[in-house]
Amino acid sequence: METLSILFVPLSLIATAVMAASAAIQARRFNLDLFGATVLGVVTAVGGGTLRDLLLGLTPVFWISDLRFLLVAVPSSLLSFFVAARMPTGNGRRLALLMYLDAVGLALFTLTGVQVALEAGVAPVLTIVIGCVTGTAGGMIRDLLCNITPSVLREDLYATISLVGGAAYLAFSQFLGESMATLVTFGLILLARLVVLWMNPPKPDDETART
Repeated sequence: METLSILFVPLSLIATAVMAASAAIQARRFNLDLFGATVLGVVTAVGGGTLRDLLLGLTPVFWISDLRFLLVAVPSSLLSFFVAARMPTGNGRRLALLMYLDAVGLALFTLTGVQVALEAGVAPVLTIVIGCVTGTAGGMIRDLLCNITPSVLREDLYATISLVGGAAYLAFSQFLGESMATLVTFGLILLARLVVLWMNPPKPDDETART
């Protein structure tokens, strides 16, 4: 993967950290213990990338060949669990923080997924799909393990933003270069997701009746 953007590894590690954090917060909202939160955090953090690697035939998957991802996911889960435990309940702040971290993770993992697919020589359309799978699968796993309907299956443009973002990266990289295209597209995906959240603030409902 020598030709990947120089931003690939740091962005992947940041994405791992924020998705692990979002899962640990979710675990605290659903009264999981510390071990459960750590397991949920790790599975969420590496889930999208693992599915990406399996679809592309890249084995061993990334977190087995590079232990830095587990070394980031585990402490991020632990720290976030304790932070969430100290946050006041009943005001929706933990849910809001979870959703904002998830937005960052969606943007970062979409981009890293697209970059890995490009490196593997996948056709452009499938590259966009792989980016979406990478960006959304971790959050889906987190929500399914907590018995919540995943955001990707709701009417909040979750997968759509990822798909459009992947396509935008392919277009921008043609004339901006990989690194600049990564930064610009990250900003656009994150902004789009935050706008959706601002227009439709996350609220606990019957299936997520915890804050």
